Amino acid sequence: MMLNIKKIRVKKIISPTNLANSDYGIDPYVGCEIACSYCYVRYIGDSNDNKWGSYVFVKENAPDLIIEDKAYDNKTISIGTLTDPYQFAEKEYEVTRKILEKLISFNSEIAIITKSDLVLRDIDLLKKFKDIIVAISLSYVDDKIRKELEPKAISTEKRIKVLKELHSNGIKTALFIDPIFPGITDWKKLVKSTRSYVDKYLFENLNIYPSTENIIFSFLKKNKPELIDEYKEIYSDEKKYWRGIESDIKDYCEKEKINYVSTILNYYKYYHSDRFSSNKK
Repeated sequence: MMLNIKKIRVKKIISPTNLANSDYGIDPYVGCEIACSYCYVRYIGDSNDNKWGSYVFVKENAPDLIIEDKAYDNKTISIGTLTDPYQFAEKEYEVTRKILEKLISFNSEIAIITKSDLVLRDIDLLKKFKDIIVAISLSYVDDKIRKELEPKAISTEKRIKVLKELHSNGIKTALFIDPIFPGITDWKKLVKSTRSYVDKYLFENLNIYPSTENIIFSFLKKNKPELIDEYKEIYSDEKKYWRGIESDIKDYCEKEKINYVSTILNYYKYYHSDRFSSNKK
């Protein structure tokens, strides 16, 4: 698939969000080359003209729009809410780096969300912030699963190395266990194996949207057919299942004195069971 990259100019770059842990969001790019199979954002450009993962629009004037304002004081600004700010295009265009340079003087908590090791390039800038945390998104212990669902993303092992490197440089880190795949994501194992270099854990459930339903069930059919009936049952009454997972996370993290935030029930989306077509076997 040929990648369509073009530069665009935007009127605004810092926008309010509806996220549970962020007041404002910054996305240096439109579209994402990493193109994770389950990503809810894919509906934005998944059409005949722009297949998700086939285009990246570079917001070339974005850094010029970063202007300090008291409205952002003591607020959280997240970079990478709708796209990975360190996707491959960043290596050439450096929009994220230029944005970070402008944010250093802000009296805000800055959060970066990424799956890429390119964030290590900017350690020199990250060290200059008064309050910054880098969240690495990771859902699987088994890298074979990652290859199926995130074939363009770096490996599980490399992402863990990123956390270690950031931590060794005195930069606060978070492991964003997102999304939790029922029967696949071993979140306890991820927590236990990374506790010594992760400052905070974030948890989010897997939502199955119309734009991702076929992709996820095709993945299950190929790799985990034994889970198909379980997924149908879970997503016929999602609220009950995710309440249980959130309760398990709360009990475990509080017992182990782990700094965590669960947004599972905040982002919970309910769909009726009849949305699953009868041909899913």
